[in-house]
Formats: sequence, structure tokens, C-alpha cells
Amino acid sequence: MERGTADVVWSGSWVAERLGVGLVGDGELRELLGLALRRNPKRAHLLVSNVLGKHVPQRPSVVYGAGVELGRRVRALLGEDGARRAVVVGYAETATGLGHSVADGLGAAPYLHSTRRPVPGVATAGGFEEAHSHATSHLLLPEDPELLAAAGPGSALVLVDDEFSTGNTVLNTIRDLHQRYPRDHYVIVALVDMRSPADRGRLTEFAAEVGARVDLIARNTGTVTFPDGVLEKGQALVAEREARAEAPQDGPPHPRSHIRLDLPWPAGVPDGGRHGFTEAHRALLEPALPALADRVARALGDGPRRVLVLGFEELMYAPLRLATALEERTGAEVRYSTTTRSPVLAVDDPGYAIRTRLVFPAHDDPADGPGERYAYNVAGAGFDAVVLVVDSTADTPALHAPGGLLDRLAPHTARVLLAVIPSYVPGAPAPERQEEAPMQLPEPLRGPAFSSYAPDEVGWLLQDLSDTRLEAPTEEREEAIQSGGAHYAESLPVEYQPSAAYQELFKSALAVSAARIARAVGTVTETVLAERGPRPVLVSLARAGTPVGVLMRRWAQVRHGLDLPHYAVSIVRGRGIDANALRWLAEHHDPADVVFVDGWTGKGAITRELAAAVAEFEKAGGVAGFDPEIAVLADPGGCVRTYGTREDFLIPSACLNSTVSGLISRTVLRADLVGPYDFHGAKFYRELAGADVSGLFLDTVAARFDEVADAVDAEVKELLAADRAPTWEGWAAVERISEEYGIHDVNLVKPGVGETTRVLLRRVPWKILARRGAGPDLDHIRLLAEQRGVPVEEVDSLPYTCVGLIHPKYTRGATGADGKAVESA
Repeated sequence: MERGTADVVWSGSWVAERLGVGLVGDGELRELLGLALRRNPKRAHLLVSNVLGKHVPQRPSVVYGAGVELGRRVRALLGEDGARRAVVVGYAETATGLGHSVADGLGAAPYLHSTRRPVPGVATAGGFEEAHSHATSHLLLPEDPELLAAAGPGSALVLVDDEFSTGNTVLNTIRDLHQRYPRDHYVIVALVDMRSPADRGRLTEFAAEVGARVDLIARNTGTVTFPDGVLEKGQALVAEREARAEAPQDGPPHPRSHIRLDLPWPAGVPDGGRHGFTEAHRALLEPALPALADRVARALGDGPRRVLVLGFEELMYAPLRLATALEERTGAEVRYSTTTRSPVLAVDDPGYAIRTRLVFPAHDDPADGPGERYAYNVAGAGFDAVVLVVDSTADTPALHAPGGLLDRLAPHTARVLLAVIPSYVPGAPAPERQEEAPMQLPEPLRGPAFSSYAPDEVGWLLQDLSDTRLEAPTEEREEAIQSGGAHYAESLPVEYQPSAAYQELFKSALAVSAARIARAVGTVTETVLAERGPRPVLVSLARAGTPVGVLMRRWAQVRHGLDLPHYAVSIVRGRGIDANALRWLAEHHDPADVVFVDGWTGKGAITRELAAAVAEFEKAGGVAGFDPEIAVLADPGGCVRTYGTREDFLIPSACLNSTVSGLISRTVLRADLVGPYDFHGAKFYRELAGADVSGLFLDTVAARFDEVADAVDAEVKELLAADRAPTWEGWAAVERISEEYGIHDVNLVKPGVGETTRVLLRRVPWKILARRGAGPDLDHIRLLAEQRGVPVEEVDSLPYTCVGLIHPKYTRGATGADGKAVESA
């Protein structure tokens, strides 16, 4: 347990001073317990444990260690043989994780906890009432009806609760179970024994009544003293504080997104002790925990330094063990706590145990009807990531709805990860799982480990091929592509390193066009928000779409306070979109929320490719609902209806390769590198960091957002009322040019400033067609063409600013610039 803060201000002093409540006990007691007030007609005060992991976020190793140590003490009491034959029962909801940890400390003992969630088809093996609890009815629902039966002479039943106060709950349990499953030894385990002197003698009397030995093991012992009328005073104080509250402490609903992660929970292992947890289950779970924690760590990325693993009501043990494994395997500071049914007053004072409160509706369809639920000491605690762990029964629309728990968490942390564990139902078949390890798709790659972008700017649904040699000389690639010997996505061009003159041209072009780009970014983003819902998931087509997706995300942040998820996926002409990336997106987001993003359209080949690929994905059994329409910054080809502009102008991110796109290569799809369950690949050119202008491009454009906001508003209003149906005029122009110039292959005609730039950087260009009178938008084109000895031909009536023509039927033996010399090769 961490020491220090408790030595300065005791977290029970606020209640003690106002109600005269006293806490008397051994030296550690005040470090273990604080005090709070609750809205409960039966007991005004609440003992708030600092090691239980319920109301106060604590290091998971401390929480788990406290239970295991108590279990070892029980094992010492019972002996090794007695520990093996014991059965451990924990109390819902507060002690479900503590009881399970005690069972782990015993070693081989099976574990069962009480529950307030009835399960159809599972017989009740016992039940009892907890008089002072907010929700009183407890059920015992073991899968094995013999679990609670005595395991032979001398077998003990171990009952675990967080505190032993009056003793009524435990004694009621023993009385009920003793009638059904009589035995001669009971052991009561608690973190603290807080019985009054009057209650201490009852245990001996009760043992004589049932004719059994009853032992008590507690970590600490103490007493709470109360003045007369404390219940009424406490209720009045709660009412007064709540009436004075100016606003809910949990804040308004917040439109941030979250990442969803279906944990590959070991088949056949229960999610907790609701129906029993045996030594066989423990043997399956323990070796799986490191891999589960690694999955969570990958999903979080390298950014978070202070992480809360938040469990859910009775689901305490699974998130606790996940948190202990995460604590061992990450450099982040990890804390653990859980949500609760118990309504407690929150007072932001260091002398009070419950500083903040989040309120949200129940999300597991509880048997006793809807109601409020709470998460304490999460808001304002400085967590930059929260991992919310729920079972699949609780992963309901109410959890995701405005005002639900995910929504309430969002304002108080930079990242929310929803980790879902399959609910265990006795007798039901285990959820189908893909047994092949490759089917467990990895989490997105993020900077700085992959790309120079910040980790929250984009998640790359790609595999890292940085250590693989993929580059080939441009001429060699062109020959292989045109001869049919290789697909363009099977290799990479050697990265073009710009001259000093070209770099200056880029910076000059960026300065001139930044406001124009910012306006297009704002227009396309506002159109997406208006037509595709308030919380779209941006999915860029790597890599040209990625800077645009980052800028759209920044616009949504700056103008609307939205934190939109953004991913980059691979799409390959002739091969389609990465189906595994679509599958990952469908597992973590609603496909209807996905908006595909690209930089610009040329003739519309990728637009058609995406539509065909999504249709093929659904036909092959993939999740339906993806909208294949692309949102682009510029649509000079008239190929889409969601765009920032239809003008063909210089977008400086088209001027360079990886050094303006986060240092990421174009994507690679090759059978020997990309298996059936792999994402497409790409390289991270770390060695080019000195030439990287990715951040410069983003920051320069984003700095102009405010000045173009009014123009964007006016333009979007007009666009939303206009007919924006695709005209496909670009495709018609490409077909005409292909025939006029004797190329007879539309794939060798690359229209628009962006595509022409790519021809000059990556392919073997034949000639450049430029609209007569085109100005500074083509300065970089003219410079590149001069460097490569490519003629620039000015023409009239060109629907684009320029068009790049790839050398037709290219072989390395070609001579001349007309391309005709290679026809017989």
C-alpha cells in the first residue's frame, strides 16, 4: 500500500468532524479506511477501503496482494490438506474480487460468490439478505450443485467479506447453508473486523448454536463509535450537501469515442466466481493473462502514463487480474477500481474518502429494474486512459448511449478502451473462437513506434515491414508492372529525396495554399458531420488520405470539441481493400459510422475499387453496413459527392512521399509477406526523420482554421442544398486522352496535380499535359519534369490542371520520349 497522503490528511476526518464518528483501532487502520456518507436509510456512514479496489483506485498488486495474503493465513490455519478441501464463498458485490483472491491464496480451493443477477436455467443453491446493503438479495448459483457440499470430514467453508461489522450477513449465510450442507468448520475472512464490543460475543454463541467451529481472520481490527442520532444527522447532512450542489459532478454527456476490444478469453474459463471457479479454471487463466495484458497494452499504445482499469459491479476479479498483469508488463502507472450500485455522497475535500462521482444508468438489464450506478474517484484523478472491463451481458446499448458509462468517462480521460469478456452461462456452449492465432488481429500501429504522427492522430491498420527490403529501381518496377510480371503493390519505389530547391518550392507552395487547403478541410469535415452523424469514424486510405484524415480530425477537435477516431487502411487497385482491416473496424465500431477518406480523386479508379471491394467483403460473409463513398479534399474528376472542393489545385502533401505522410511508405501486398489473416504491410522510414515535414504540413494548415471558418460555414450551407451527384467527367476525359495519344490503357493516364506528381516521383513518365496558362500550382511539376527530362506540353480544354502520362509499354531498352520505339520489344 502506498503511504504518505494518509499521514497528512485522514480521508475520514470530514465525516468525523461533522458527525462525531470515531475510528479506533490498530496503527494501520486509518491508512486502510476512510469515511463517507451515503444515501441509505439503514446506515449513514460508509467505511471506504483503500485496498479493496471498489471506491478508491489503487495499485492492482496491492489489491490482489491483500486478498492472497489473507488466503495464505487461512491455509496456515487449515493446513495443506484442509486448504485443498475447503470451499471459499465471497459476497456480492463488494467482495467478489477479494474472495477470489483469498481462494487463490489458499491454492486449490474452489470459489463461488453470491450474485444479484439471476441466470435462467441455473438452480439456486442458497440465498440470504444483507440488512444494511443498498441492494439486499443474494443468490448462490453454482454450476456444480455439489460445490457447496462438504468435501469430507473436517472440510471448511470460508466466507469472505470486505468488513465484518455486526456479523449479521455472515451469520445469516452460515445459518442458511448449514441447514443444506452441514459441516463442522467455518472460517470468516475480512479486511477489517469492526464489530462493536456487544457483537463480539455473538460469534461464540452462534458457533454453539450450530454445533460447529467458527474462526475469524482479519487483516486489521477496530471499532466505529457513533454519537446518538448519527443516522438522522447523516441523512440531513447528505440532503443539505446535495441541495447545495450547483451542478452534477459528472458533467454533461461528452461526444468522444472509445476503442472496443473483445478479449480472447480462454475457452471454458468463467468470467468470475458467479457459477464457481475451480483449480482447473485457474490453471487455464494464469498462463493466458500475459497475452491478454499485452493485447490491452497494444490497444492503449505508448501514450498513456497513468491508466485506470475499471471493473464493473460484481465483475471484479477478471479486471483485477488483467490489471495486475498490465502493471507487470507496462511502464505505465496502473490503478484499479470498479463501478458500484451504492449511492454515496461525493465531497471534494482531502479529508473525505469519495472526492468525485460519475452517475450513469445501469447497463446490464438488472433483475430489480433500472437504476443509477456510480464510479467514484475517477473524475479529476488524472488518468490519461481508462480501460473499462465488462462482461458481454453488460455490453448493451445503454452502456454506449448518451449519458451512459462510456459517455460519462470520456470527459475525464484522453482515451477510453472498452474490453469485453464473454459472459459465462452454465450449460451453454462456449462462444465460438478462432483457434488459429493469426485470426486474432493486432491492434493498430501508432506513433512514435510506427510513423512520426502522434499516437492519437491515427492508428495504422497495417503490419510493420520496416525491416524487409522492398525497394526496387523505378525503371525495373515499371518494366515488371507493365509486363505483368509483378503488381505495383508488391514492391516499393526508392524514396525520392528532394533537392534543396524542391524543398524550398514545397515550403513556398505550402505557405501560399495553406488557407485554401484549410477551407477545403473544413468544408469536407462539416459535410461529413452534417450527413454522416455526429461521431463518424474516419478511415483514411493510406497513405495519401492519411494527412487529410488527420486534418479532418483536428478540425472536428478545434471547431466542435470532438475527438474522432481515425485509422488508416490499405486499398490496392485490382486487389481491393484490406478485408482484415474491415473486419477489425467492424469488431470495434459500427460500420455505419465509418467514413472513408482520401486526398483527391483522379479518374475515380479507387472510388470504384472501394465500392467493389466492400460489396465483395459482404458477399464473402463480412459484416454489412460499410458505406463505400469516399470523402476527399479535392474532387476534380467529379467522382464523389462529399468533397472540400472540385478545383484541381496543388495540395502540398502530394509533392512528397513519406516525408509528408508520417514517414510511412505506400502499402505493400505480397503473398509471401501478407498472410490470409494479416493486415497489408508498409514501412516506417525512421532514417528520414531529418527530412520529415509531416508535422509542418499539418500545423501550417491547422493554423489557418479560424480565419476560414466563416467561409466554410457559408460554403457548406450551399453544398448541402446543391446537387452533388458525381459527373464522372474525369473518367471520360481520361478515356479520350488515352485514345488521342495512342496509349490505349487508362491506367497509364494519371489526371490531376496530385496524380501527376506521383507519376514524376514513382513511375517512368512519358510526358506531362498542362492546361494552358496554369500558374504556380504547377511550379513543382515543371521542376520535377525538368529534373527527369520529361516534356511538358500545354494544351487547351483540359478538365484538369495537368495530366501525367506514364511511358507506355515501357522496357529498359526503350529510347526516345514517344514510347513508340518499344512496341516491338
